[in-house]
Amino acid sequence: MPHPLYVAFIWHQHQPLYKSLELDAAGFYQYRLPWVRLHGTKDYLDLVLMLERYPQLHQTVNLVPSLILQIEDYVAGRAMDPYLALALTQEECLSSLDKRFIVDHFFDANHHTLIDPHPRYAQLYEQRQERGKEWCLEHWQPGDYGDLLAWHNLAWIDPLFGDDPVIAGWLQKGQGFNLSDRQAIYTKQREILSRILPQHKKMQEAGQLEVTTTPYTHPILPLLADTDAGRVAIPQMQLPHQRFQWAEDIPRHLQKSWQMYQKYFGRNPRGLWPSEQSVSPEVLAPIREAGFQWICSDEAVLGWTINQFFHRDSVGTVYEPELLYKPYRLPTPQGDLAIVFRDHRLSDLIGFSYGGMDPYRAARDLVGHLDAIARTLGERQTSGSTALESPWLVNIALDGENCWEFYDQDGKLFLETLYTLLSDRSDIKLVTVSEYLEEFPPTATLPSDRLHSGSWVDGSFTTWIGDPAKNKAWDLLAAARQVLANHPEATETTNPQAWEALYAAEGSDWFWWFGYGHSSNQDAIFDQLFREHLMAIYTALGEPVPEILQQPVEEHEGMLREQPQGFIQPVINGLADEQDWDRAGRLDIGGDRGTMHQSSPIQRVWYGVDHLHFYLRLDFQVGINPKADLANELHLLWFYSDHPMHNSPPALKELPDTAPLNYGYHHHLGINLQTQSCWLQEAIEHGQWAHRSTRARIGLQECLEISVPWSDLQIEPDYNLQLLMIQANHGIYQGYLPDRLINLQVP
Repeated sequence: MPHPLYVAFIWHQHQPLYKSLELDAAGFYQYRLPWVRLHGTKDYLDLVLMLERYPQLHQTVNLVPSLILQIEDYVAGRAMDPYLALALTQEECLSSLDKRFIVDHFFDANHHTLIDPHPRYAQLYEQRQERGKEWCLEHWQPGDYGDLLAWHNLAWIDPLFGDDPVIAGWLQKGQGFNLSDRQAIYTKQREILSRILPQHKKMQEAGQLEVTTTPYTHPILPLLADTDAGRVAIPQMQLPHQRFQWAEDIPRHLQKSWQMYQKYFGRNPRGLWPSEQSVSPEVLAPIREAGFQWICSDEAVLGWTINQFFHRDSVGTVYEPELLYKPYRLPTPQGDLAIVFRDHRLSDLIGFSYGGMDPYRAARDLVGHLDAIARTLGERQTSGSTALESPWLVNIALDGENCWEFYDQDGKLFLETLYTLLSDRSDIKLVTVSEYLEEFPPTATLPSDRLHSGSWVDGSFTTWIGDPAKNKAWDLLAAARQVLANHPEATETTNPQAWEALYAAEGSDWFWWFGYGHSSNQDAIFDQLFREHLMAIYTALGEPVPEILQQPVEEHEGMLREQPQGFIQPVINGLADEQDWDRAGRLDIGGDRGTMHQSSPIQRVWYGVDHLHFYLRLDFQVGINPKADLANELHLLWFYSDHPMHNSPPALKELPDTAPLNYGYHHHLGINLQTQSCWLQEAIEHGQWAHRSTRARIGLQECLEISVPWSDLQIEPDYNLQLLMIQANHGIYQGYLPDRLINLQVP
């Protein structure tokens, strides 16, 4: 019997525990950040409401218990965060510190999609960007603050709710908002939040949705069992001074999530999304013993487990699809546990790349990838039939909230187009994971003791351990955990405050933001929250709070991240939008050993990628006129060190015979800064170059911004590349930068 290509979307909805664990004098839990409330009005309800319009499409949504707890606090009116407190303050009563906080933080959003579409919000943002924060503090009137307080909340209400006449009235009003308006906006936020859990329950009972859960506060279970798990993928990893081994906390997190799920959904959960898709042999038995039937992880974990790197062709289709697109059985003493592995590339295309594309083209591109997978699976059948003879399952699993901030209309157009396309297809069938497993139980087995210890990030735990700041945080947690262990009388019944504080501190999010890898405008607040949870353990036990917890885990001012921290999607216009490049890698050029030295007109280089493009930005020294003060050509040259192919020397005159200028390169993009035109060449045999077509784009105004489509280069995903930039005048060498090759990996 022929089968369609089965596809399981799993949307992961998660927020860290932002709240303090005690009520204040007014009866509120004090929240440090507003993201549960804002994402709650923008991302959680609309996703399933759109899906409900297409009843034949089934999906899975993971709701983290710590998110559910916080949604319920806001619905019940028990939560207050600093942003909300200011929004509910009469604008004439704002203090100077209040105003500074508002100017600093009430534009914390992707301005292309959440600020620019709203004229009044965009006007205030433009004033802050062009005239500066101090100008705003000096010149803004109460009405300006009143409008900003309103728009910071209105912009986060999902466009799907734009047909609500009350919301439509606010959007049409545009400005002149007062306290009464903002109070009404908050009431509307709580109304939207109150619908999230009932809607998920309703759709699960209807059979269109499967709701899964995560360990209670989103901890990395393998690291709770043993921080030495970090060395499975990275044998030389520098670990914390104090080894953390508290495997007994794993069943506690699982039991609490199980009980919460029963409370809100009236049934037992079947699937578990391990936090950050982190697994290890040690966590399997507790998961199965808790009652869970299946878990999900990343293709990198599968690859490490079976010693199989998943190669892809030039458009990203896996060469070994029959290994990835099926569930596996993990035997445990408590019974079998099923595991499915996500297609990392397809998940990342939605999460990081499609937001920069036309939504209709992006949706068609995703369906095209599914068609290519089905085609490849069919071609590998020995019968010669192109109809699928086995029930293959493609898992697309990703963050279901943050990515939509980069899409027009919060992803509405993309999802509606995608769902319409899939509704018309009989050869692609969207299923929940459980309904697939019920019909097609796994037949392939992975020995549980051979399961790789890793996460969705490169199959390792480096995002949460191994960096000096991350390790310091683990040492602080280990010390607090030992103090709790020294109080056997403090049980979850007799001293729930201590245990809730421990669970909060064991969450993964604090370690995500510490040290190398990620940074945000709220790094110091995450640091503070982590230490507050630790301090609450000592306080609940009547123990003195260690002095070290009064100090930040790391210094948050002036931290420089040289390597990219994530995918970027900049607008190429030469205007150096700070938000567009905030996750890019950065190199300061002053003092480089090339002929530029400190007199270089180039001050800084930014670089990054998404799945569709390579991006580069060059900042100029103050006072530089790029058309008059720079050499008139910039040449980008790169080669692929891990793959043998033709390489040719740069075709420039007076080129010094020194490294790296005398290396051979495979691609060459030339840019004429006077005409703002570019050309692409590819190395061929005998050290020659052949011209290739290019869709590279450049923007030259305040800086030089460049995007190069990966499709121009016709190289496969996961290739490593090294990049050099050479300046020239009419083909005559002038200098190069930076002082070493820039290293990147093609997504």
